[in-house]
Amino acid sequence: MPTLPRLRARTTVLAFALLALAGLAAAQTATPAASEVFTPHHVAKLRSVSSVALSPDGTMVAYTLVVPRIPLVDDDGGPWEELHVVGRDKVSRPFVTGEVNVGGVRWAADGRSITFLARRGKDTARSLYRIPVDGGEARRVLAHETDIAAYTFSPDGTQVAFTAREAPPKARKDLEKKGFTQEVFEEHAPFVRVFVATLGDGGGAPRELPLTGSASTIAWSAAGNRLAVALAPTPLVDDDLMMRRVHIVEAATGAVVARLDNPGKLGQVAWSPDGAHVAMVSGADINDPAAGRLLVARGTGGALRDVLPNYLGHVSAIAFRDATTIAFIGDEGVETVFGEVKVDGTGRRTVLPAGGRILSAFELSKDGKAVAFLADSPMHPSEVFLMGAGEANPQRLTDSNPWLATMRFAKQEVVKFKARDGLDLEGLLIRPLDEQPGRRYPLILTVHGGPEAHDRNGWRTGYANAGQFGAAKGYAVFYPNYRGSTGRRVAFSKLGQGDPAGKEFDDLVDAVDHLVKTGLVDETKVGITGGSYGGYASAWGATYYSARFAAAVMFVGISNNVSRPGTTDIPNEEYLVHALKRAWEDWDGKLKTSPIYYTDRAKTPILIMHGTADPRVSPTQSLELYRHLKLRNQAPVRLVWYPGEGHGNRRAASRLDYSLRMMQWFDHYLQGPGGAPPAADLEYGEKK
Repeated sequence: MPTLPRLRARTTVLAFALLALAGLAAAQTATPAASEVFTPHHVAKLRSVSSVALSPDGTMVAYTLVVPRIPLVDDDGGPWEELHVVGRDKVSRPFVTGEVNVGGVRWAADGRSITFLARRGKDTARSLYRIPVDGGEARRVLAHETDIAAYTFSPDGTQVAFTAREAPPKARKDLEKKGFTQEVFEEHAPFVRVFVATLGDGGGAPRELPLTGSASTIAWSAAGNRLAVALAPTPLVDDDLMMRRVHIVEAATGAVVARLDNPGKLGQVAWSPDGAHVAMVSGADINDPAAGRLLVARGTGGALRDVLPNYLGHVSAIAFRDATTIAFIGDEGVETVFGEVKVDGTGRRTVLPAGGRILSAFELSKDGKAVAFLADSPMHPSEVFLMGAGEANPQRLTDSNPWLATMRFAKQEVVKFKARDGLDLEGLLIRPLDEQPGRRYPLILTVHGGPEAHDRNGWRTGYANAGQFGAAKGYAVFYPNYRGSTGRRVAFSKLGQGDPAGKEFDDLVDAVDHLVKTGLVDETKVGITGGSYGGYASAWGATYYSARFAAAVMFVGISNNVSRPGTTDIPNEEYLVHALKRAWEDWDGKLKTSPIYYTDRAKTPILIMHGTADPRVSPTQSLELYRHLKLRNQAPVRLVWYPGEGHGNRRAASRLDYSLRMMQWFDHYLQGPGGAPPAADLEYGEKK
């Protein structure tokens, strides 16, 4: 297939606006009349919005658009992220497009320009750029020797604070050129430092603030010269997850004014407009699996206070509407709500109730009256929504995949059921497309990872989630939110702690039994799949629960809880919020909660897939299970490596390969002849 020409990164607004309008007109005249059904190839070309930034006057939204590379057409690699701007007229203008990766989008205080991070042209590292809204080229305003990770402007816009990794010493770089590329494990990890730069000519070199630890979140108080900075003891992922604490810092000197001891995992941090308060999303305690409590403290320090005590959901995003009011998105079960509460914990109200859309991020206008949302639904991936002052509901502004209008969607619904011990549970069911009453269908049970995560009632189809393309092939696809999932208060998210593969995975079988009892599912044709902790569940289904599953697809999953803590980059997180015991405290328990311990039961054909550069769940976890199953030779097993991929696939070819192999395996064992594994080599071209 010939390679199609691609646009290089450009920033001329007018030219791209004309191209966009021309493309829109062409699309309107060429919309196909026939409906189509989903395939993995459709998923491979899905675009989605990844961030939103609202103009100060609340009339325009700058957003980043994720544009995947097309397998067999583009050079392989991860997706591109472009900068676009859309207004209430729903006309989207491309600003920075093509082979670019834009991030950190912000509006200038006067609304006349947009700043963003990107590596462009001759940049050797990710730099800070500014582009005028009314047309013109982007101009670099700040460069650094390493990538700028995050930034925040001073109230008057004359200074910018930013984070960046330390550059390796010159002596080490010189030695690397001579072949000395050895790495001292975990000791050569560079710290992330905080810098402050004065913008404009004569600003001088950025100065590093003398802070102890590795920095991440950074926010400048709108009322003065202070920063809120999250610092971890080291740059290691484990410390970043479990030990980040918020510090109030003088921007001029780097002196720490106060430390806000968030008690667990840390999410978003925000200043009030008057600088009097700092709000954050935090875990309730060090054992809380997820950051989901809304805590507030004085901007000068002091005790943190939970302003939504006993909240039955999980807070996922926050922003101050005014000096005393915090707006938030809350995950409640499989839905989301948009609400607000006063800094003293009073005045809580729901602004947008659950239903119709899933909210994942938002930003307010300067006066706090307009709000831009990042939202998805069962009918589309993430898009831009805007709700103006006085409006009761947000309006959708973007349509990143107009071709979705030609697709036939299977019905998606919420299913509630009880576990064997009486616990109320729920999940999401995508019913088979063209379902016939009275007929039973094969099931793909799709288990989310974490387990401190949950499946929301929004867009559920991706390269590793069969969703609509599974339903189009005659499967029921079910996403269970088993105990240990988030979205249902802290206590619920802790129910699986200290009991890996116990009641939490019994919940999965109970979900299958419920769907069988409804008459929808054929209990002899049940498949299980998932990634990470969901991969652990898949391995458990193929071994301990082998009698219940006719096929399994395991992705970056866990198979041996004895070796796992010593081969992951998050051993303390695994201990504090999952296992609650070190391996040496319970060797026998670790072994008996490992799928490899039950390979004698294995009769389920299992496809195992893993990235070779995964630091979270070592590829050896997949290799161990494969070897044990292969040696026993009781059931078909196949192991597929993805060279260079980490904890999940990023490259376009790896993603399409995964989707096709997953469905080939399920088709062969749930709808096909079974027996020996299907062909190892695939045809990647789209079948017409």
